[in-house]
Amino acid sequence: MTASSEPAASAAPVGARTADYDYDLPESRIAQRPVEPRDASRMLVVDRRDGSLSHRTFRDVLGLIPAGDAIVLNTTKVFRARLLGHRESGGPAEILLLRPAEGYADGVHFEAMIHPGGKLRPGRTVTIADDFKVEIVDTTPKRTRIVKLITSGDAMRAVEQHGHVPLPPYIERADDAVDVNRYQTVYANQAGSVAAPTAGLHFTDGLLAELAAKGVERVDILLHVGAGTFRPVSDDDPAQHVMHDEWCEVSADAAARLNAVRARGNKVWVVGTTGVRTLETATDAHGIVQPYQGNTNIFLRPPYAFRGVDHLITNFHLPKSTLIMLVAAFAGYDRTLAAYRTAVAENYRFYSYGDAMAII
Repeated sequence: MTASSEPAASAAPVGARTADYDYDLPESRIAQRPVEPRDASRMLVVDRRDGSLSHRTFRDVLGLIPAGDAIVLNTTKVFRARLLGHRESGGPAEILLLRPAEGYADGVHFEAMIHPGGKLRPGRTVTIADDFKVEIVDTTPKRTRIVKLITSGDAMRAVEQHGHVPLPPYIERADDAVDVNRYQTVYANQAGSVAAPTAGLHFTDGLLAELAAKGVERVDILLHVGAGTFRPVSDDDPAQHVMHDEWCEVSADAAARLNAVRARGNKVWVVGTTGVRTLETATDAHGIVQPYQGNTNIFLRPPYAFRGVDHLITNFHLPKSTLIMLVAAFAGYDRTLAAYRTAVAENYRFYSYGDAMAII
C-alpha cells in the first residue's frame, strides 16, 4: 500500500471556528428571573495573569477596582419595543421596533422585525390599541420592514404606554411589572435599545456611590443595543459572519477623561461587551480614545489586540455568539471556555438575568 504524496491539510487553530465556541448548558441554568438585590448576583473572577478562578458576589467588585481607575458604563435605555396587536383579518401580529428608519426624521418611521412576515406586506396595518396602529411601509434589503406608527398623540408615548419590555427569546415567559425596572440599568438615561446592556444590571445606586467615594472615576458612553446581539454565528468560519450595526457615542469629555486615566498609569474597567465594542471603535492604533459618534459593526474575536480596555465585567453569553467570541479575544480562548465549564459545574446563572464574570 502506497502512502499518499499529498500533504495533509493543516487543521484550523483552536478558536478559529464557530464550533469551537459551543458548550453544553442545561436549560435550568438559564436565568428566568433576576436576583434581588441586584448586587447579590454571583461573580466569577478570571485572572488573566495565572488563569486562576475565584467565586465572589457582585458587591465584591468594590474591592476589585482600585481608586484612580475608571469604570465605563453604557447609559442606553431599553424602550418598550415589542408591540402586540392584530391584523385586519383578526389574526395576531407582533412587531419589534429596532431603531428609527434611515432616511426619515419624523419620529414615526422605524425599522422593525415582524411576525407573521408573510402576511404583513407593505400596505397592511396592525392595530395595537384603539388609537395606535402600525402601517407596514416597505421591506429592506435585510428583509426587515419599515413601519410607520400612527396615533393622534406622541408616537413614542404610545409605544411606552402600549408596548412590552423586549425580553430576549430565552426568557420563556411574558414580561411583567418587575421587568419594567429590572431589565434596565439604574443609570440608563437615553432611550434607544431593544436589549439591555446586561452586565450593568448588577449595579445599584448604592454600589456606584461607594465606588465614587473610593475614588473610582465613572465615565459614561453610549451604545444602543440592537436585536442582532442575540443572533448566533451560523457560518463555520466566523470571518464570514455579517456583523450588525449599532449606534454608539463617545463624547469629547469621556475620551479626554479616559486618556487621562491611562496617562497617569491607571486602568480602564469596561462594563459589558457593548461598552467594549464602543471603546474599541473609538480608540486609535496608539491607544488614544477619540470622540466618536456613529454606527459600529466591529466584530471582536481571536486574535485581537485590545486598545482601549484593560479589564472587563460581563455576563455569561450564548454558545457560538459574537459575544462569547469577544470574551475569548479578551481573556484568551482556553481560559474563557474553562471558565464557562466551571460556571456550569458550579451552578452559575446564565444570560441576561444571570450572574457576572470579571476578567482582570
